[in-house]
Amino acid sequence: MPITKAIIPVAGWGTRRLPITKAIEKCMLPIGNRPLVDYIVRDCIKAGIADIYFVVSKGSSQLQQYFGDNEELNQFLRYNGKESMIELARPPQNVRFHYIEQDPNQKYGSAVPVALAFPFLQKGESAAVMMGDDFLYNPDGASELARLMGLTPEGGNSMVAVQVVPNEVSRYGVIQFNEDTGAFEQIVEKPQPAQAPSNYINVSKYILNYDVMTRVHNYCDLELSGEYNLTDPINQYVLDNGIVQVVPAQGQYLDGGSVHGWLHANNVVVNGAQ
Repeated sequence: MPITKAIIPVAGWGTRRLPITKAIEKCMLPIGNRPLVDYIVRDCIKAGIADIYFVVSKGSSQLQQYFGDNEELNQFLRYNGKESMIELARPPQNVRFHYIEQDPNQKYGSAVPVALAFPFLQKGESAAVMMGDDFLYNPDGASELARLMGLTPEGGNSMVAVQVVPNEVSRYGVIQFNEDTGAFEQIVEKPQPAQAPSNYINVSKYILNYDVMTRVHNYCDLELSGEYNLTDPINQYVLDNGIVQVVPAQGQYLDGGSVHGWLHANNVVVNGAQ
């Protein structure tokens, strides 16, 4: 069954970017002339995704406005002789957008939005999961998701790994995997460089099959204290002899979650910096 659905979690207060996120949702912060999340969406469309499920905060409206038609703007542009700009404001074609609200006062963690989108999958269907505050940038316009799909066995699971310099691993969840087969083994959270199993980090971009998605849904049905992490059911799947393929990223990892990361992302996209 082809992968035609992507889940993009974008809910949350964006506390690392306060106070600007009081007015602008974190995923809508600009990278060049486009919001960060638009780079993820374009990557999905190039990969053949037909349905994108945004998991948004309660009352969210900015994505709906951005990815919707604005006839008033179109009329203004026509009236002022700027018809050529209408194409710039046109929402992406050949894709359907869906919005699922996540209550900030209920369960939280990276697994929760994925579980909320689970009922929209058909039995046996896999989905892409792409967290909405960072992206992989290919200057040539290549789709990182299309590449991930091509390297994932049919009906299988995969995750993107980004290589960082060794002294940065203590900031991330580091991937331990079999270097011969590429099979995922576990995530080691923020290890010191000497204890890190690799210098490849998890950037929460996955292809997950129906089995794993079911596990995520069931995991979030449990009554636990604290955060519901997406890696927990993935780890359990691997312990139960399931396979998740680790795929090193081709594109450059750009993170808009911090001010420095956001500035760097703009420098890369606008100025071609590395």
